[in-house]
Amino acid sequence: MKNKLSLIVAVMAFTAFAPNSQAGFLDALGLGKSSTNSSTTTSAALGALSNDQVVAGLKEALGNGLQHAVAQLGQDGGYLNNLNVKIPMPEKLHAVEKTLRTLGQGKLADEFVSTINRAAEQAVPEAASVFGDAVKQMSITDAKTILTGTNNAATQFFRRTTQTNLYARFHPIVQKATAQTGATAAYKNMLGKAGETSLGGALGGFLGQDALDLDAYVTNKALDGLFKMVADEEKKIRENPVARTSDLLKKVFGAATK
Repeated sequence: MKNKLSLIVAVMAFTAFAPNSQAGFLDALGLGKSSTNSSTTTSAALGALSNDQVVAGLKEALGNGLQHAVAQLGQDGGYLNNLNVKIPMPEKLHAVEKTLRTLGQGKLADEFVSTINRAAEQAVPEAASVFGDAVKQMSITDAKTILTGTNNAATQFFRRTTQTNLYARFHPIVQKATAQTGATAAYKNMLGKAGETSLGGALGGFLGQDALDLDAYVTNKALDGLFKMVADEEKKIRENPVARTSDLLKKVFGAATK
């Protein structure tokens, strides 16, 4: 019974990661239109894997993907040079940006966008330990839900289980980073320059009670970008299970191709 359950879980794992190979994989198992001698070898290899091994393989694959996402974003230019995650000018400040560019002061706007992205890049390494804890605490039920779920099931799992903790870890770092990188100064400088124009008093509200919470904005956008990268890594894992960087991954995913 244990071997049979292990086989079913392993089949779920492989079909979730490589949907385009489903038919050939099921045929190899003797569950498709035809059966060959290789089906016996494949079934034996998969049947030899325990639920724990299959789940551990999934955890390792996800862990590798998460580390890659964090490493990509945590480097210099990780946000700023990636158009998929680059933190844009806050919508609330679009009128200010337009005014500055009209006045030939677009450099101030560009400087501001650059500094808030650098702040996000400084905060994102904190995600490594948070994600690591989430992977360690993943249950067999969680793993099966991810394996049989939608193409972004793992991303949804991590967003649900880590976002609150990530925000709490990111926010104080962003606060410090916005000061160190000059984002706050660039923000005030940008608004001050625009405020010297005919918009004048209309911009006063931005620096008063209606002022943009810059740190919260950067933190939320940093998290959005992080989970976008996590989703991209999940897609790679599902579409290409060849990322077998350890004996465990080779054993779990390699069994399906014997």
